[in-house]
Amino acid sequence: MKNWRFKSTLLVSLVLIMSMAFAFAMPVTETTGPQDLVILATTDLHGNVWGFSYENDKDTTNTGMARIATYVEQVRSENANVILLDNGDAVQGNIMTDDLYNKRDGNHPVIQAMNLLHYDSMTLGNHEFNFGEGLIKRLQELADFPLLAANMQRVDGTMSTLPYTIVERSGIKIGIIGLTNPNAPRWDGEKTDPFVYSAVGPAARRAVDILKNKVDVIVVAAHVGLYPEYDVDGGSDGGLAILEMCPEINALILGHAHVTVNEIQNNIAIGGAKNLGREVIRIDLSLDANKKVVGQKVTIVDMADYEPSDLIQKDPFIAEAHQATRDFISGGAPSADGTQSGGIFGTASVDFQPKNEIKGLPEGKLRDTAVMDLINKVQLENSGADVSAAALFSDSSNIPAGPINYGTIFGIYKYDNTLYRVPVTGAELKAYMEWSAACYNQFMPGDMSISFNPDKPGYLYDMFAGVDYEIDLSQPVGQRIKNVMFKGKPLSDTQKLTLAVNNYRYSSALKAQKLVSGTREWESPNSIRDMLVAYIKEQGTIYPSVDNNWKIVGVDLSSPYRAQMIKMINDGKYDSPYAKSLNIDELKKAGIIK
Repeated sequence: MKNWRFKSTLLVSLVLIMSMAFAFAMPVTETTGPQDLVILATTDLHGNVWGFSYENDKDTTNTGMARIATYVEQVRSENANVILLDNGDAVQGNIMTDDLYNKRDGNHPVIQAMNLLHYDSMTLGNHEFNFGEGLIKRLQELADFPLLAANMQRVDGTMSTLPYTIVERSGIKIGIIGLTNPNAPRWDGEKTDPFVYSAVGPAARRAVDILKNKVDVIVVAAHVGLYPEYDVDGGSDGGLAILEMCPEINALILGHAHVTVNEIQNNIAIGGAKNLGREVIRIDLSLDANKKVVGQKVTIVDMADYEPSDLIQKDPFIAEAHQATRDFISGGAPSADGTQSGGIFGTASVDFQPKNEIKGLPEGKLRDTAVMDLINKVQLENSGADVSAAALFSDSSNIPAGPINYGTIFGIYKYDNTLYRVPVTGAELKAYMEWSAACYNQFMPGDMSISFNPDKPGYLYDMFAGVDYEIDLSQPVGQRIKNVMFKGKPLSDTQKLTLAVNNYRYSSALKAQKLVSGTREWESPNSIRDMLVAYIKEQGTIYPSVDNNWKIVGVDLSSPYRAQMIKMINDGKYDSPYAKSLNIDELKKAGIIK
């Protein structure tokens, strides 16, 4: 009996040894164990469900939720514990959302796609407030996941959204805290009147105190950039305050700024992504047997490597919404408010925007152009104001020669803004113009190009009609606007005028920056886009007209090396000097030119 037991034990041992040897000889497949967690996050999708540019009726090659779906499906097939969240600005940004589905009842294509992908949460971005509280309530009813904003409540003190949610994967409890952008009132005025907003840091701290003994992992999704945008001293609108006040969190998802962020600070994984679904934030957390995070990795995944998923593009409702948008542009269907896009409703005789001399430097912001003069002319005619201000929202905005449809107009005016007429003084108008001119960098000796302040996005640069003026870039910010003329005479500080400006700029600049004391005396019943459509329909064929009422002075760009450098840039051999001017002294010092 003992001998049998010995032989049996020996046999089992041999089998175990052989099994282990066989196992070690087998190829290893990397999988996520039960104590690992993958966090996937999207941000600033801006309505891009399909991966399509409705402005020019073309599929994109690297954007959209359909591509994201392919990547999410792949990650879930490879890993046991995956959570998926969105960080805001999801339901605004294109013709499908802004002109159709944000204005009608029923299902919404963005939320439909998120439900199909089984999102765990969505933080409200500032653009979720563009269409008022009604849209937010509708989104809450449609979503199979919670909408989050821990730093927002109604004016009566009641909760408007959940501050956080708790999800579980294989026994790991994950707390997700959402923080919206506290600057929303600055941009959307009375549309945010039902709500009160607070600083992101203290709000995150309050939520962390509630969650820290209830969950194993804490993720904060904040619709702000890493650095404060307006409150530089207080930090109420920047992710740095969250990191400083909440050292217990494990991951911080950033957004709003449309930039890639990939950092680890004090064992906190920090991720941010570009807009339109071009990138997905992936954070891998390793947990020990006690479910404590012991390692982290941040990866920003480019969606150019993924094909669109049928899960999104073959969903009947999303496919219908996509086609309805194209039909609206071509004239085959009205918008939710009855607006008929009219298909092709006009013709441009030639291109309205000049070609860039230097690749990456928009001529439309270096000189007066027909595109801006058209927008300002339409604003003046509709408002009856003395002066008009408008921005070139995209550096590539143009009305190309040929037929014009609604997509063309969206290309030069992408936001669903209405128009205000506001009383101003000459001094107030000049202060507003100085605020706008801060978008340029100051000219320095040796500069061969004009460049733009990278901290001032291009959409903040307004150009003015109804006055003649110069921008002296040899001067510092606040001292650049020169020789302002109104009806052939110098504009005095006490002169009373009326200004045509969109609702966004009125709230975010004129009032938020305290540039103007007066309040709007008129608001348009329709959008500025609708005004542009009506004007072009009436004209039939439009011809470019440029009055050259403004110009840049105080610069001398001449240099024997300028043509050489421009050729290098246009040939792709040197980076675009958008945020920093080409300077002959610096180029010589670096050995670029000799």
